[in-house]
Amino acid sequence: MSWNVGNALRAGAAALLIGLLSIANAAAQSGEPIKVGMSLALTGAGAAPSKVINTALEIWRDDVNAKGGILGRPVQLVILDDQSTPSNVPNIYTKLITVDKVDLLLGPYGTNFVAPAMPAIIQNKKMTISFTAIGINDKFNYDKYFSMVSVGPEGVNAFSIGFFDLAAQQNPKPQTVAILAADAEFAQSAAQGAREQIKKHGFKLVYDQSYPPSTTDFAPVVRAVQAANADIVFIGAYPPDNVGIIRAANEIGLSPKLFGGAMIGMLVTPIKVQLGPIANGLVINENFSAAMVPKIEGAAEFLKRYNAKASAAGIDPLGFAWGPFAYAAGQALEQAVTATKSLDHDKLAAYMHQASFKTVAGDVSFAKNGEWSKARAVWTQVQNAQPNNLDQFRDGKALPVVWPPDWKTGTLIYPYGDARKK
Repeated sequence: MSWNVGNALRAGAAALLIGLLSIANAAAQSGEPIKVGMSLALTGAGAAPSKVINTALEIWRDDVNAKGGILGRPVQLVILDDQSTPSNVPNIYTKLITVDKVDLLLGPYGTNFVAPAMPAIIQNKKMTISFTAIGINDKFNYDKYFSMVSVGPEGVNAFSIGFFDLAAQQNPKPQTVAILAADAEFAQSAAQGAREQIKKHGFKLVYDQSYPPSTTDFAPVVRAVQAANADIVFIGAYPPDNVGIIRAANEIGLSPKLFGGAMIGMLVTPIKVQLGPIANGLVINENFSAAMVPKIEGAAEFLKRYNAKASAAGIDPLGFAWGPFAYAAGQALEQAVTATKSLDHDKLAAYMHQASFKTVAGDVSFAKNGEWSKARAVWTQVQNAQPNNLDQFRDGKALPVVWPPDWKTGTLIYPYGDARKK
């Protein structure tokens, strides 16, 4: 009887404490919400990564509000769908600023969407932290722009530097290179970076071609690459193209000594699972990989919660390529507002330029142009991948980091044909 009474008293005390904490949090968040606005491609071709970003930001918002909000005010996300159409973006940011009167901005996602947003952001003297856009301030030189992606001062060259550094380390050193890239902005920028690396390392460029973004049959394109008989094949391609190129290479038997590059589709979990063993041997660029998680404080815990929410929503269940960066953008914004006790965009930008941030994407500081002050892109190789196996990509065993040395978790299998036999 006394045991039951004691437990009842303890339960009552716990309930009272929870109630008091709830009242305290409610009181702390009694002010008007701090509205954080952005454009994301929630429908259309760009929906897959944007939904990852959206989900990660919802987790960040909930975490912040559970702690009492920011400056004693709850955080509210105002996310508008640009329908994967860059021309929709300028009006969305104008609306967010002038009609919705959001307090803070994030996004958009991707270079092709951030660039058209910039004139509206600059005209209204607002700050934003974009998601995985490359080289935006090369054109705008705007002091209130920041980018949450780890290419740093290397810019688009980050999508080729490690690849060709790995090639140059092989013995005997490969000699010839073929480049195949989509005729679109990011792929062409990656290809230009590859050309610079080819000159730097003394390789010989024997094939350099683009294909229309509308291409669906990649067999003729890959046969032309095969005919060049290059030691190294560097690809710059978007997700649907990646699948077509990899499948065509497998069917035709393309077998250079090193194969990969800026293959953005290989960052999408369902594509990795779909391709399975036919992707073995590919060397790909990643801004964040599963193999890095144990080395970054808070990353595993965030990704565990992301996985639960994403699985229920039916979206990319792992989200490595975009989720940590989205949550990290929220963390940086929260730190800046808390430290300055302000929503003034000039003060926030000044703080962002001089501060450092500990995030689930790693330690971050920003250079004058708003990019990370230090690059942290990595290169992974698909090794021993099995058919229709999601879990093999969860812990990084099938995608070890092979470059740079300070993040390395596995050894490059070279040449490409040997990795294909595994």
